[in-house]
Amino acid sequence: MNLDHVFVCGDPALDFAATLRARRTARFEMFAAPERLDAWYVESGVVDAVTPGDEGDVARATAVREALYLLITARRRGEEFDPGALALVNSTARTPSAVPQLTAEGRRTDATPAEALSTVARRAIELLSGPDVPLLKECGNPECTRVYIDRSRGMRRQWCGMESCGNKIKAAAYRARKKSAVAAG
Repeated sequence: MNLDHVFVCGDPALDFAATLRARRTARFEMFAAPERLDAWYVESGVVDAVTPGDEGDVARATAVREALYLLITARRRGEEFDPGALALVNSTARTPSAVPQLTAEGRRTDATPAEALSTVARRAIELLSGPDVPLLKECGNPECTRVYIDRSRGMRRQWCGMESCGNKIKAAAYRARKKSAVAAG
């Protein structure tokens, strides 16, 4: 499995929820170490720098991530929110978040892991209560559980991303067609 963080969902909160990959099958954890979580915060653009986290920060982040996934799934399906997941995300959002500062070089946001996680929780609240809710779709790859915002023309997007899932599924379908054509001919 590719260890690179992927940002194809259209919102950092959705990308955060997608850091447990292949939930239905292999379950690949992207936050296997505090450094991986710290890197995600910076690579996602949530913050510009984060003080080094520890295993406790990873445990909190994965708990919030799983709560977010439950809430995103419920909202996408039009179901009621899980009360525990809702309470965890709301309490995380109530803690101080990362605050951007103006510097001579421009805008910069430095944060602690708790502030970065609060920022992600606040982004999720905005997303799940905002106008993009009808645009939430789950990837068409049966092994992928990423939810993304479909802003494509006619809302016809099928994959979280062509590089991560679309090409894989299209190549498999091509091989299957070619194999069945050989068998029929």
